[in-house]
Amino acid sequence: MENLDWGKLGFGYIKTDYNVRCYFRDGKWGEIEACSSEEISIHMAATCLHYGQDAFEGLKVFRGKNGDIRVFRWEENAKRLISSAQGILMAEPPLELFLEMLERVVNLNERFIPPYGMGASLYVRPLLIGTGAQVGVNPAKEYLLILFVTPVGPYFKEGFKNVRMQIVRDVDRAAPLGTGRYKVGGNYAASLSSVVRGHDEGFGSVLYLDAKEKKYIDEAGPANFFGIKNNTYVTPDSTSILPSITNMSLRQLAQDMGLKVEQRHVPEEELSTFEEVGACGTAAVITPISEIVDRETGHSFKYAAEPGPICTKLYKQLQGIQYGEVEDTHGWVHIIK
Repeated sequence: MENLDWGKLGFGYIKTDYNVRCYFRDGKWGEIEACSSEEISIHMAATCLHYGQDAFEGLKVFRGKNGDIRVFRWEENAKRLISSAQGILMAEPPLELFLEMLERVVNLNERFIPPYGMGASLYVRPLLIGTGAQVGVNPAKEYLLILFVTPVGPYFKEGFKNVRMQIVRDVDRAAPLGTGRYKVGGNYAASLSSVVRGHDEGFGSVLYLDAKEKKYIDEAGPANFFGIKNNTYVTPDSTSILPSITNMSLRQLAQDMGLKVEQRHVPEEELSTFEEVGACGTAAVITPISEIVDRETGHSFKYAAEPGPICTKLYKQLQGIQYGEVEDTHGWVHIIK
Protein backbone atom coordinates (compact mmCIF):
# COMPACT_ATOMS: atom_id res chain seq x y z
CA MET A 1 0.00 0.00 0.00
CA GLU A 2 1.63 3.18 -1.20
CA ASN A 3 -0.03 5.41 1.41
CA LEU A 4 0.62 3.26 4.50
CA ASP A 5 3.75 3.38 6.61
CA TRP A 6 3.59 -0.19 7.88
CA GLY A 7 6.13 0.42 10.62
CA LYS A 8 4.15 3.30 12.13
CA LEU A 9 0.67 1.80 12.23
CA GLY A 10 -1.30 2.35 15.40
CA PHE A 11 -4.13 0.21 16.69
CA GLY A 12 -7.00 1.90 14.91
CA TYR A 13 -9.38 1.56 11.99
CA ILE A 14 -8.17 1.96 8.40
CA LYS A 15 -10.60 1.41 5.53
CA THR A 16 -9.99 -1.73 3.51
CA ASP A 17 -11.61 -3.01 0.31
CA TYR A 18 -14.27 -5.46 1.50
CA ASN A 19 -16.08 -6.98 4.44
CA VAL A 20 -18.11 -10.21 4.36
CA ARG A 21 -21.59 -10.74 5.75
CA CYS A 22 -24.02 -13.55 6.41
CA TYR A 23 -27.61 -13.26 7.66
CA PHE A 24 -29.50 -15.70 9.86
CA ARG A 25 -33.17 -15.68 8.79
CA ASP A 26 -36.03 -18.19 8.98
CA GLY A 27 -34.00 -20.43 11.25
CA LYS A 28 -30.94 -20.82 9.03
CA TRP A 29 -27.78 -19.06 7.87
CA GLY A 30 -27.82 -17.70 4.32
CA GLU A 31 -25.16 -17.15 1.68
CA ILE A 32 -21.93 -15.27 2.35
CA GLU A 33 -21.92 -11.82 0.75
CA ALA A 34 -18.89 -9.64 0.00
CA CYS A 35 -19.56 -5.95 0.53
CA SER A 36 -17.54 -2.80 -0.11
CA SER A 37 -19.75 -0.59 2.08
CA GLU A 38 -18.69 0.20 5.65
CA GLU A 39 -22.27 0.77 6.73
CA ILE A 40 -25.00 -1.54 8.04
CA SER A 41 -28.69 -0.86 7.51
CA ILE A 42 -30.75 -2.21 10.41
CA HIS A 43 -34.20 -1.74 11.86
CA MET A 44 -34.49 0.93 14.55
CA ALA A 45 -36.00 -1.68 16.88
CA ALA A 46 -33.15 -4.19 16.35
CA THR A 47 -32.29 -6.03 19.55
CA CYS A 48 -28.61 -5.09 19.28
CA LEU A 49 -29.58 -1.44 19.78
CA HIS A 50 -32.00 -1.91 22.67
CA TYR A 51 -31.19 -5.12 24.51
CA GLY A 52 -27.47 -5.58 23.94
CA GLN A 53 -27.61 -8.58 21.64
CA ASP A 54 -24.12 -8.13 20.25
CA ALA A 55 -20.92 -10.10 20.54
CA PHE A 56 -17.59 -9.78 18.80
CA GLU A 57 -14.15 -11.30 18.45
CA GLY A 58 -10.66 -10.18 17.54
CA LEU A 59 -7.95 -12.22 15.84
CA LYS A 60 -4.87 -11.51 13.81
CA VAL A 61 -3.50 -12.54 10.44
CA PHE A 62 0.25 -12.39 9.82
CA ARG A 63 2.53 -12.39 6.79
CA GLY A 64 4.94 -15.16 7.66
CA LYS A 65 8.68 -15.27 7.31
CA ASN A 66 8.32 -17.31 4.11
CA GLY A 67 5.54 -15.09 2.74
CA ASP A 68 2.57 -17.26 3.67
CA ILE A 69 -0.66 -15.92 5.21
CA ARG A 70 -1.01 -17.13 8.78
CA VAL A 71 -3.99 -16.88 11.14
CA PHE A 72 -3.52 -17.70 14.80
CA ARG A 73 -5.95 -20.07 16.58
CA TRP A 74 -9.07 -19.06 14.64
CA GLU A 75 -11.02 -22.05 15.95
CA GLU A 76 -10.74 -20.82 19.54
CA ASN A 77 -12.16 -17.45 18.49
CA ALA A 78 -15.01 -19.18 16.69
CA LYS A 79 -15.77 -21.33 19.75
CA ARG A 80 -15.73 -18.26 21.99
CA LEU A 81 -18.14 -16.45 19.65
CA ILE A 82 -20.45 -19.45 19.86
CA SER A 83 -20.20 -19.33 23.66
CA SER A 84 -21.06 -15.62 23.65
CA ALA A 85 -24.02 -16.29 21.35
CA GLN A 86 -25.26 -18.98 23.71
CA GLY A 87 -24.84 -16.64 26.68
CA ILE A 88 -27.15 -13.95 25.30
CA LEU A 89 -29.42 -16.16 23.16
CA MET A 90 -28.22 -15.34 19.66
CA ALA A 91 -27.97 -17.64 16.63
CA GLU A 92 -24.69 -19.57 16.78
CA PRO A 93 -22.43 -19.37 13.71
CA PRO A 94 -21.08 -22.83 12.77
CA LEU A 95 -17.29 -23.28 12.78
CA GLU A 96 -17.34 -24.01 9.04
CA LEU A 97 -19.15 -20.73 8.30
CA PHE A 98 -16.74 -18.77 10.47
CA LEU A 99 -13.70 -20.24 8.68
CA GLU A 100 -15.16 -19.70 5.20
CA MET A 101 -15.94 -16.06 5.99
CA LEU A 102 -12.51 -15.59 7.55
CA GLU A 103 -10.66 -16.94 4.52
CA ARG A 104 -12.88 -14.94 2.17
CA VAL A 105 -12.35 -11.59 3.89
CA VAL A 106 -8.59 -12.12 4.21
CA ASN A 107 -8.18 -13.08 0.56
CA LEU A 108 -10.31 -10.12 -0.57
CA ASN A 109 -8.08 -7.75 1.43
CA GLU A 110 -4.73 -9.46 0.98
CA ARG A 111 -3.05 -6.22 -0.10
CA PHE A 112 -3.64 -4.86 3.41
CA ILE A 113 -1.68 -7.61 5.16
CA PRO A 114 1.47 -5.86 6.45
CA PRO A 115 4.77 -7.24 5.14
CA TYR A 116 6.83 -9.53 7.34
CA GLY A 117 9.18 -7.75 9.71
CA MET A 118 7.08 -4.61 10.24
CA GLY A 119 5.70 -5.63 13.64
CA ALA A 120 2.18 -5.22 12.25
CA SER A 121 -0.68 -7.53 11.34
CA LEU A 122 -4.13 -7.64 9.77
CA TYR A 123 -6.72 -7.49 12.55
CA VAL A 124 -9.97 -9.37 11.93
CA ARG A 125 -13.11 -8.24 13.77
CA PRO A 126 -16.05 -10.68 13.63
CA LEU A 127 -19.27 -9.01 14.82
CA LEU A 128 -22.55 -10.80 15.58
CA ILE A 129 -25.64 -8.67 16.18
CA GLY A 130 -29.37 -9.10 16.60
CA THR A 131 -31.02 -7.34 13.65
CA GLY A 132 -34.60 -8.50 14.15
CA ALA A 133 -37.03 -5.94 15.54
CA GLN A 134 -38.34 -6.46 19.09
CA VAL A 135 -40.00 -3.96 21.41
CA GLY A 136 -40.51 -6.46 24.20
CA VAL A 137 -37.48 -7.94 25.92
CA ASN A 138 -36.99 -10.99 23.73
CA PRO A 139 -34.20 -12.38 21.57
CA ALA A 140 -34.30 -11.47 17.90
CA LYS A 141 -35.26 -13.90 15.16
CA GLU A 142 -32.77 -12.45 12.69
CA TYR A 143 -29.01 -11.95 13.08
CA LEU A 144 -26.08 -10.64 11.10
CA LEU A 145 -22.52 -11.95 11.24
CA ILE A 146 -20.02 -9.60 9.65
CA LEU A 147 -16.23 -9.90 9.44
CA PHE A 148 -14.16 -6.84 8.61
CA VAL A 149 -10.41 -6.30 8.67
CA THR A 150 -7.96 -3.49 9.20
CA PRO A 151 -4.14 -3.36 9.36
CA VAL A 152 -2.85 -2.57 12.85
CA GLY A 153 0.34 -1.94 14.75
CA PRO A 154 0.87 -2.31 18.52
CA TYR A 155 -2.12 -1.76 20.82
CA PHE A 156 -0.01 0.47 23.05
CA LYS A 157 1.99 3.00 21.06
CA GLU A 158 5.04 2.15 23.16
CA GLY A 159 4.97 -1.43 21.84
CA PHE A 160 6.44 -4.11 24.10
CA LYS A 161 7.16 -1.70 26.94
CA ASN A 162 6.08 -1.59 30.56
CA VAL A 163 2.99 0.38 31.55
CA ARG A 164 1.44 1.46 34.84
CA MET A 165 -1.88 0.00 35.97
CA GLN A 166 -4.47 1.32 38.41
CA ILE A 167 -6.62 -0.84 40.69
CA VAL A 168 -10.20 0.45 40.78
CA ARG A 169 -12.76 -0.45 43.45
CA ASP A 170 -15.63 1.91 42.65
CA VAL A 171 -16.50 0.19 39.36
CA ASP A 172 -17.33 -3.44 38.57
CA ARG A 173 -16.75 -4.59 35.02
CA ALA A 174 -19.03 -7.63 35.39
CA ALA A 175 -20.82 -9.65 38.07
CA PRO A 176 -19.59 -13.13 39.07
CA LEU A 177 -22.58 -14.84 37.42
CA GLY A 178 -23.11 -12.19 34.73
CA THR A 179 -21.73 -11.81 31.21
CA GLY A 180 -18.05 -11.31 32.08
CA ARG A 181 -17.03 -14.62 30.52
CA TYR A 182 -18.63 -13.64 27.20
CA LYS A 183 -17.16 -11.19 24.70
CA VAL A 184 -20.21 -8.94 24.51
CA GLY A 185 -20.35 -5.20 24.02
CA GLY A 186 -21.97 -4.44 27.38
CA ASN A 187 -18.86 -5.53 29.28
CA TYR A 188 -16.79 -2.94 27.44
CA ALA A 189 -19.38 -0.21 27.88
CA ALA A 190 -19.30 -0.95 31.62
CA SER A 191 -15.52 -0.51 31.68
CA LEU A 192 -15.28 2.73 29.69
CA SER A 193 -15.68 5.21 32.56
CA SER A 194 -12.93 3.65 34.68
CA VAL A 195 -10.57 2.97 31.76
CA VAL A 196 -10.83 6.52 30.41
CA ARG A 197 -10.42 7.94 33.92
CA GLY A 198 -7.36 5.74 34.41
CA HIS A 199 -5.84 7.02 31.16
CA ASP A 200 -6.52 10.59 32.28
CA GLU A 201 -4.73 9.86 35.56
CA GLY A 202 -1.64 8.54 33.79
CA PHE A 203 -2.19 4.78 33.66
CA GLY A 204 -2.07 2.43 30.70
CA SER A 205 -5.18 0.60 31.88
CA VAL A 206 -7.05 -0.48 35.00
CA LEU A 207 -7.17 -3.62 37.10
CA TYR A 208 -10.51 -4.74 38.49
CA LEU A 209 -11.08 -6.65 41.71
CA ASP A 210 -13.74 -9.32 42.03
CA ALA A 211 -17.18 -7.77 42.33
CA LYS A 212 -18.31 -9.91 45.28
CA GLU A 213 -15.56 -9.46 47.88
CA LYS A 214 -13.18 -6.87 46.40
CA LYS A 215 -10.29 -9.09 47.46
CA TYR A 216 -9.08 -10.87 44.34
CA ILE A 217 -7.58 -9.71 41.05
CA ASP A 218 -10.07 -10.01 38.21
CA GLU A 219 -9.79 -8.63 34.67
CA ALA A 220 -7.06 -6.20 33.58
CA GLY A 221 -9.10 -3.71 31.54
CA PRO A 222 -9.63 -5.42 28.16
CA ALA A 223 -7.07 -8.14 28.97
CA ASN A 224 -6.23 -10.99 31.35
CA PHE A 225 -3.77 -10.54 34.24
CA PHE A 226 -0.85 -12.85 35.01
CA GLY A 227 2.09 -12.86 37.40
CA ILE A 228 5.39 -14.74 37.53
CA LYS A 229 7.09 -15.97 40.70
CA ASN A 230 9.07 -19.01 41.82
CA ASN A 231 9.17 -20.37 38.27
CA THR A 232 5.36 -20.32 38.19
CA TYR A 233 2.89 -18.63 35.84
CA VAL A 234 -0.10 -17.50 37.92
CA THR A 235 -3.34 -16.15 36.46
CA PRO A 236 -6.73 -15.49 38.10
CA ASP A 237 -9.58 -17.98 38.01
CA SER A 238 -12.95 -16.26 37.94
CA THR A 239 -16.39 -16.68 36.38
CA SER A 240 -16.37 -12.99 35.39
CA ILE A 241 -13.12 -13.08 33.39
CA LEU A 242 -13.16 -13.45 29.61
CA PRO A 243 -11.28 -16.65 28.68
CA SER A 244 -8.35 -15.15 26.77
CA ILE A 245 -6.99 -17.18 23.87
CA THR A 246 -3.65 -15.42 24.34
CA ASN A 247 -3.62 -16.38 28.02
CA MET A 248 -4.51 -19.97 27.10
CA SER A 249 -1.57 -20.00 24.67
CA LEU A 250 0.85 -18.43 27.17
CA ARG A 251 -0.06 -21.02 29.80
CA GLN A 252 0.88 -23.76 27.35
CA LEU A 253 4.11 -22.01 26.34
CA ALA A 254 4.99 -21.51 30.02
CA GLN A 255 4.60 -25.24 30.57
CA ASP A 256 6.75 -25.89 27.50
CA MET A 257 9.42 -23.68 29.09
CA GLY A 258 9.34 -25.72 32.31
CA LEU A 259 7.23 -23.34 34.40
CA LYS A 260 4.43 -24.48 36.65
CA VAL A 261 1.03 -23.00 35.81
CA GLU A 262 -1.58 -22.03 38.39
CA GLN A 263 -5.05 -20.70 37.54
CA ARG A 264 -6.58 -19.68 40.86
CA HIS A 265 -7.80 -16.80 43.02
CA VAL A 266 -5.09 -14.14 43.31
CA PRO A 267 -5.56 -11.87 46.36
CA GLU A 268 -4.49 -8.26 45.95
CA GLU A 269 -1.79 -8.53 48.61
CA GLU A 270 -0.09 -11.27 46.57
CA LEU A 271 0.88 -8.60 44.04
CA SER A 272 3.84 -7.75 46.27
CA THR A 273 5.30 -11.26 45.79
CA PHE A 274 5.46 -11.39 41.99
CA GLU A 275 8.76 -10.98 40.16
CA GLU A 276 7.03 -10.00 36.90
CA VAL A 277 3.45 -9.08 36.11
CA GLY A 278 1.63 -8.41 32.87
CA ALA A 279 -1.63 -8.23 30.98
CA CYS A 280 -2.28 -10.35 27.91
CA GLY A 281 -4.71 -10.36 25.00
CA THR A 282 -4.94 -10.49 21.23
CA ALA A 283 -4.37 -6.78 20.68
CA ALA A 284 -1.16 -6.31 22.68
CA VAL A 285 -0.11 -9.97 23.16
CA ILE A 286 1.73 -9.16 26.42
CA THR A 287 1.83 -5.80 28.16
CA PRO A 288 4.43 -5.91 30.96
CA ILE A 289 3.56 -3.85 34.02
CA SER A 290 6.02 -1.63 35.89
CA GLU A 291 3.70 -0.44 38.68
CA ILE A 292 0.23 -1.12 40.03
CA VAL A 293 -1.39 1.59 42.17
CA ASP A 294 -4.51 1.05 44.25
CA ARG A 295 -6.57 4.15 43.48
CA GLU A 296 -8.46 4.01 46.79
CA THR A 297 -5.64 3.26 49.24
CA GLY A 298 -2.75 4.78 47.28
CA HIS A 299 -0.70 1.64 47.89
CA SER A 300 1.82 0.97 45.13
CA PHE A 301 3.28 -2.33 43.91
CA LYS A 302 6.47 -1.67 41.94
CA TYR A 303 8.22 -3.90 39.44
CA ALA A 304 11.10 -3.51 36.99
CA ALA A 305 10.89 -0.65 34.51
CA GLU A 306 11.73 -2.94 31.60
CA PRO A 307 10.13 -6.24 30.52
CA GLY A 308 11.34 -9.16 32.64
CA PRO A 309 13.10 -12.23 31.22
CA ILE A 310 10.12 -14.59 31.33
CA CYS A 311 7.66 -12.08 29.88
CA THR A 312 10.16 -11.38 27.12
CA LYS A 313 10.71 -15.06 26.36
CA LEU A 314 6.96 -15.78 26.30
CA TYR A 315 6.33 -12.76 24.07
CA LYS A 316 9.04 -13.71 21.59
CA GLN A 317 7.96 -17.36 21.53
CA LEU A 318 4.33 -16.54 20.83
CA GLN A 319 5.14 -13.95 18.16
CA GLY A 320 7.70 -16.32 16.67
CA ILE A 321 4.98 -18.93 16.18
CA GLN A 322 2.63 -16.36 14.69
CA TYR A 323 5.21 -15.17 12.15
CA GLY A 324 6.60 -18.61 11.34
CA GLU A 325 9.97 -17.96 12.97
CA VAL A 326 9.44 -20.67 15.59
CA GLU A 327 8.11 -24.19 15.01
CA ASP A 328 4.37 -24.44 15.62
CA THR A 329 4.44 -27.66 17.65
CA HIS A 330 0.83 -27.28 18.85
CA GLY A 331 -0.78 -26.73 15.44
CA TRP A 332 -2.06 -23.27 16.32
CA VAL A 333 -1.51 -21.59 12.95
CA HIS A 334 -3.82 -22.01 9.97
CA ILE A 335 -2.37 -21.16 6.55
CA ILE A 336 -4.78 -19.31 4.26
CA LYS A 337 -4.26 -20.15 0.59
